[in-house]
Amino acid sequence: MIKCLNKEEISERMKNIDAAWFLVEKSIIKEFLFKNFNQAFSFMSEVALIAEKQQHHPSWSNTYHKVFISLTTHDAGGLTQKDFDLAIEIDKVNLFFKKTTQ
Repeated sequence: MIKCLNKEEISERMKNIDAAWFLVEKSIIKEFLFKNFNQAFSFMSEVALIAEKQQHHPSWSNTYHKVFISLTTHDAGGLTQKDFDLAIEIDKVNLFFKKTTQ
C-alpha cells in the first residue's frame, strides 16, 4: 500500500506544481477554464488517458467550459506522490490546450 505524504512532504511538493492548485484537507484542487464545452471535454479526454495509464483517477466535474479537478489517493486516505505526478501531467495537457486553442 502506498503511504500518505506528511505535511512537510506535501508542502515541498506544492512548490513543484502550478500555484493555481490549492490544498484543501486531504486533496489538491484546481479549476480549469476553456473557451467552450468542446475544449473542456477534449481536455478531460486527454487527462482520462493519462489517468488510466497511471492507474490514478481524478475526482472531477464539468460545467460547460469549466473543469474542476480534485486529486487524492483514496486507497491511502490522503495525498501521495501519485497525486502530484498526475497534477504535473494535467498541467502539461492544460498548457498544450492553451497554446493550441488561442
